[in-house]
Amino acid sequence: MSATTTAGPARTTPGPNMNDSRPRGRTRTGTRAVIDGVAMPGPVERTVKGIVLTIACALVILPFVGIISTSLATPEQVTEAGGFVLLPTGIDLSAYQMIFAGGVVTQALWISVVVTGIGTTLSLALTTTLGWALSRKGAFGVRAMLLVVLISLLFNPGIIPSYLVVQQLGLLDTLWALIIPTSVSAFNVVVVRAFFVQLPNEVIDAARIDGATEWQLFWRIGLPLSKPVLAVVGLFYGVGYWNAFFNALLYMSDASKWPLQLVLRTYVVDGAQLGSQDLGIDAAALPPQTSLQMAILVVSIVPVLLVYPFLQRHFAKGMLTGAVKG
Repeated sequence: MSATTTAGPARTTPGPNMNDSRPRGRTRTGTRAVIDGVAMPGPVERTVKGIVLTIACALVILPFVGIISTSLATPEQVTEAGGFVLLPTGIDLSAYQMIFAGGVVTQALWISVVVTGIGTTLSLALTTTLGWALSRKGAFGVRAMLLVVLISLLFNPGIIPSYLVVQQLGLLDTLWALIIPTSVSAFNVVVVRAFFVQLPNEVIDAARIDGATEWQLFWRIGLPLSKPVLAVVGLFYGVGYWNAFFNALLYMSDASKWPLQLVLRTYVVDGAQLGSQDLGIDAAALPPQTSLQMAILVVSIVPVLLVYPFLQRHFAKGMLTGAVKG
């Protein structure tokens, strides 16, 4: 007797998505590598892109390097270079010491810090509360108020009516004139409202069942889940208050209440000379005007550069992950 074996059909282990005929992994087509069906650029194309990006980065970075270098260069080197130094041979902090000696620049810096801090806090409070109110469906007057906000995006009141309103409110030559007229941005309200509308209804309904009031919903659910949009809107408001000079130019006739940006415009853009009386010091020999101007410019830029990295991580971070389970 002989034993016979019958070979059955060959078994295949189905891989992921067998019907997908697209090439997977890394292959080569001609002289170009193909990764997941996408042809990668060749050596020449990569070289050209690298050169273009390097030139673009240099055009952006070199002006900042020149500003910082000029503010730190010695007076002799600034004079020899004709006012702009790219690579200083020595470090001289006299320009910074003099602008921080308690004169007009120091006072303007403190005013800008106060206006930016109070203004950003007030603007965030008004924008988030208005955005939350406009996101509540079925609330009384929501449609009419939303229409008013949208109309304000299209029509600007103009300089003269705005000045007359500030004048009638008695805000001229006060710091509130730099805060209240720009405390609410219709665009930011629309952005915050759109974020609140997308909040999961399951979380809000669960809180309502537990007896949460509308204020508790806003404070304990709306705000904690809206950190990304608050970071973006807060950065918009903060940079806007910090860089604003036109409102001060309109509403401030007292030079002692000028913010830093208006001082920057006066002494850097308009080319006014900074004397020892402006700096609050008794100095027979001042640093070159270019060094003082570049030092003021650096002081006006650095705060934004320091704050931005701490807020950047919230831009793309998803705060709703795990808020709804099931």
